[in-house]
Amino acid sequence: MCAWDEIFGKIRYSIPEELERGAFVGNIAEDLGLSIGEMRLRKFRLVSDDAIELLKVNMGNGILLVNERIDREILCGPSLTCSIYQDVAVENPLEMHRVDVEILDVNDNSPSFTKTSYSLQVSELTAEGALFPLESAHDPDVGTNTVSTYQISTNKHFGLKTHTRSDGSKIAELVLENPLDREKESTFHLTLTAIDGGIAHRSGNARIVITVIDGNDNAPVFNHNIYRVNIMENTPKGNRVITINATDLDEGTNGQVRYFLTSHVSKRVQELFRLEPETGQVRVEGSLDYEEKNTYEFEVQAVDNGTPTLASRALICVELLDVNDNAPELKITSVSSQIREDVAFGSVVVIISVFDRDSGENGHVQCQAPPNIPFKLLKSANNKYELVISNTLDRETTPLYNICISACDAVSILSTNRTILISISDINDNAPQFTQSSYNVFLMENNSPGASIFTVTALDPDLDKNSQVQYFLLENDTEAISGSGDLTVNSESGYIYALRSFDYEARKNIHIIIQAQDAGTPTLSSTVIVNIITLDQNDNAPTIISPSKYNSSTALGVVPFSAHPGYLVSKVIARDADSGQNARVSYQLIESTDRNMFSVGLTSGEIRTTRKFRDQDILTRRLVILVKDNGEPSLSSTVTILVSVPSNVAENLPERKNTPRSSELFSDMNVLLIICLGSTSCLFLLIIIFLIALKCKQNRNIYGYTSEVCCFRWGNSTDALNGRSVPKATLNYTNTTKTLPIRESYNFNVCLSPESSQSDFLFLKPCNPTLPPDGINVLQREII
Repeated sequence: MCAWDEIFGKIRYSIPEELERGAFVGNIAEDLGLSIGEMRLRKFRLVSDDAIELLKVNMGNGILLVNERIDREILCGPSLTCSIYQDVAVENPLEMHRVDVEILDVNDNSPSFTKTSYSLQVSELTAEGALFPLESAHDPDVGTNTVSTYQISTNKHFGLKTHTRSDGSKIAELVLENPLDREKESTFHLTLTAIDGGIAHRSGNARIVITVIDGNDNAPVFNHNIYRVNIMENTPKGNRVITINATDLDEGTNGQVRYFLTSHVSKRVQELFRLEPETGQVRVEGSLDYEEKNTYEFEVQAVDNGTPTLASRALICVELLDVNDNAPELKITSVSSQIREDVAFGSVVVIISVFDRDSGENGHVQCQAPPNIPFKLLKSANNKYELVISNTLDRETTPLYNICISACDAVSILSTNRTILISISDINDNAPQFTQSSYNVFLMENNSPGASIFTVTALDPDLDKNSQVQYFLLENDTEAISGSGDLTVNSESGYIYALRSFDYEARKNIHIIIQAQDAGTPTLSSTVIVNIITLDQNDNAPTIISPSKYNSSTALGVVPFSAHPGYLVSKVIARDADSGQNARVSYQLIESTDRNMFSVGLTSGEIRTTRKFRDQDILTRRLVILVKDNGEPSLSSTVTILVSVPSNVAENLPERKNTPRSSELFSDMNVLLIICLGSTSCLFLLIIIFLIALKCKQNRNIYGYTSEVCCFRWGNSTDALNGRSVPKATLNYTNTTKTLPIRESYNFNVCLSPESSQSDFLFLKPCNPTLPPDGINVLQREII
């Protein structure tokens, strides 16, 4: 409470009215203990509800100055005290000071009468000492500067008597000092002078014309000199306030009394009260307001109908009683319209001044703020409230608060609401968040370099710089799956661009890490993984693996003349580097010397005879096999096979031995495949080398087929066909040995059984288990 007394203490100054603009009032900075620098830093300012600012502060020296000419009479009227109240607000910390500047009256107005000339009729029968009320002079100054005395011009019959009212004003009455004699002197011209108490004195004059008449020598007399009455301020118009009464001892018309308000009753009183001349009833004429003025004093006079008329005066005092007819008033003296969302608990946001123009219990006010908001209202001294932070603020949840402050009086009948708008300023407390936890991007291979392939988006609920997001491509430690060298991201838009064309067969999956970072202080960021999945495109034609071509486009095959229908002439094996449907191949015979002699398996690629050979058949036939994939569009390759049907195998043997071996039967691809297989399985390579050293020479295939090994054991036997003795070659299989006549050298295509990796260990196995009738399985390539 001591601290609040200091904060809300008053600073008082006194200045005379009518000072020039810029006149010195006081050094308010020194009185508040503030330096010039603190005034600017703490946003020193005057707070006033008045449209005209009468005072101002020089921010360069902290001096309070007169801003506009001050006329005390206009500002405060007849009030004895006149002050200007100003609130001074400083921030950091927030303080309010009350400045009370008292305006001292200056004798700048002369007394004046409402009229320059007054007429007075005095009966010659008027006794000595009779008093005749005179019109009072009006001086808008107050205190000693108002009317202090009256003077009348010198004469033999009339003197002047001055009275002081309860409110301090002076009234003058004309006193008959010597009896009148109309026959000697019927008219008097006097000068009434009103003099104020200022330095130097000011005065005003009025002319009084006194006419002496005969007759009515008794004036009406009120039964009370002062009438007092109390009424409620909300008394309806037309209600009776009081009834006055005066009696006249004269008879006839000289004794008939009528009632009037005196001429110097203010216009405001005439608007509020009405006096009925015949009955003497005072009634409410206008709307009364206790807060405007709670006491009214005015004079009434009773006038008879005699000639001359006689009158007397009485004073009516009307005191108003307060009712609860004014709603409380709220004044926002200091507002922080925008606060940071990380502001500390207990920080003052708004200071509210609450007051009620009613008095007593009707003027007691309670102030409340709505519940469920992160603010609370604390009461301080001098009917002031502070709105402080009571909970955590989050701009992203609630960026703006419309706080309705309600003030009601003690009886909770009248209330006032004021809405305070408080906006929450942003801080960088939210990291950018991607719209997905991870992204899967499907990219067709053979894309155009430099084209955009995808867009990542990260959202930041903060504002302005705190929500501006930039994107960066981070380095990935896993080089096998990282695409940081092949991709880039636009830092502003999040567009991901491919720097090169991707090949599904070379790399199927790429993982990159994108970082989203805002521009706040400090910066906040988040990352997301983008999985780029390359989709296959039919961009590889099937490759012919088998049979091996004799030259660049032709392969050779030998079929015995005695081959039966369904005899396996050769098998075309093709591989497509694509995947899925793009890698599914089919085989088709598109050209043949005799289409009715051979057929090709659509999916197996096996070339078989469809009938037996006849003597008139051509012994050398040319077959063109088309191998195409199932892609869209379909790609294809062809292989030409020359099928020879020798009539006498023995006769052709020497010639065949002189034929040079094709270099394509042993290619660099076979060597690389052998090396790869050897590096992955040393044990398997040692077994192969051991078998090669002991048994036979090898003939190797490519693209996933094991070595073809044929081993022969030579001996003699009788030719089963012509009965002559010919060299025999024994063909060794895994568990079977046959002795065959050697008419001609053949190369047997022996391959590792696919089942060998599962259940058996058959390293040497013919590609086609079907043997011709003579016990020789003629395979795909001819041995030279």
